[in-house]
Amino acid sequence: MKTADDIRREQRELWNGSSGKGWVAAQDLLDMMFRPFEDVLTEAVDSSPAKAVLDVGCGAGATTLAMSRLVGSSGRCTGVDISEPLIAVARARAARESLPAEFVVADAETCAFDAAAYDAIVSRFGVMFFADPVAAFSNLRRAARTGAALRIVAWRGADENPFMTAAERAAAGLLPEMPMRSAGGPGQFAFGDRERVQHILRESDWVDIDLSPLDLVCTFPEVDLIRYFTTLGPLPRLIGDLDQASRARVMEAVRPAFDPYVLGSEVQFTAACWLVTARAPR
Repeated sequence: MKTADDIRREQRELWNGSSGKGWVAAQDLLDMMFRPFEDVLTEAVDSSPAKAVLDVGCGAGATTLAMSRLVGSSGRCTGVDISEPLIAVARARAARESLPAEFVVADAETCAFDAAAYDAIVSRFGVMFFADPVAAFSNLRRAARTGAALRIVAWRGADENPFMTAAERAAAGLLPEMPMRSAGGPGQFAFGDRERVQHILRESDWVDIDLSPLDLVCTFPEVDLIRYFTTLGPLPRLIGDLDQASRARVMEAVRPAFDPYVLGSEVQFTAACWLVTARAPR
């Protein structure tokens, strides 16, 4: 049985290796796809008095930078992520825009954040990969000021997000090494169970906990579809070493699986997520 240390090591290797490199290569595509969720998070900060914002699992920094544009030089926006390649991209983007956003390479589960430093903690798909979620959210709770708002977007279950698993389902018969999705995580769908998420937040001392379904339409150009499924997710890790003929067979199996989501020149799918909100107790 894997220990928490085993899981942390695997996550560091993954996000500083193949997955991190894939997200760097597809940064523009991911930003386009997930812009609706960025808008949900930034609108909430824009309508609040928050001036010190922590973005957990910030990736290449899109949400952190959006927050920084809102709060300006009078505020503080910090993005934290375990992936050095992604943080390097985020820092470069901030420098190009002359934004004061800060980016930290660290595991938010164990990072020594300043105590009571933030009045808003947000995340766009960045909190489902912790080895010990209760320890992680307890650590984030210590970084939150009294009354601070927690607002995160996380995927619901795999069964409600068929687009996200279309490639691996289509290729499963050709790739017996395809990893099985674990509903309990860590992984994309680790927060699919409402009661589990509520338990994690209660145990880590958050209050006023609410999970509301958030179903938003995501789009990107059809010309980027092959780039999408050969760069992101488990498929690219398995096809990289295949010979040309085997790789072609996988591609022939996978591409038609996305036909239901292609509308003219655009790929369109509904992302079934939770909008999770909570507050640090007063």
